[in-house]
Amino acid sequence: MIVDNLKVHYAYIVKDRLNENKNSIELFFLSSYSLELYPDEYLNCDVKANANLSRMPRNKKELKNNLFNHMKMLYRTPERIKKYFDIRK
Repeated sequence: MIVDNLKVHYAYIVKDRLNENKNSIELFFLSSYSLELYPDEYLNCDVKANANLSRMPRNKKELKNNLFNHMKMLYRTPERIKKYFDIRK
């Protein structure tokens, strides 16, 4: 399993579970401050910057609708998603 350096990944409960399953689970820690290795960070940035461009939400329903519409647009534009994984930026 590939994980970042979030403190929870070092918690005793995680370590205990890993010890119980050491033959089937191994953690690979990504280096800190290597955003090019974290495509989810590009998605987060994209959503934060663009989901509410057309209209700022006034309530949870509008926020959910904006997020849904932005994610639907991303689903329909796989070339945009592929750019999250381009480490040559």
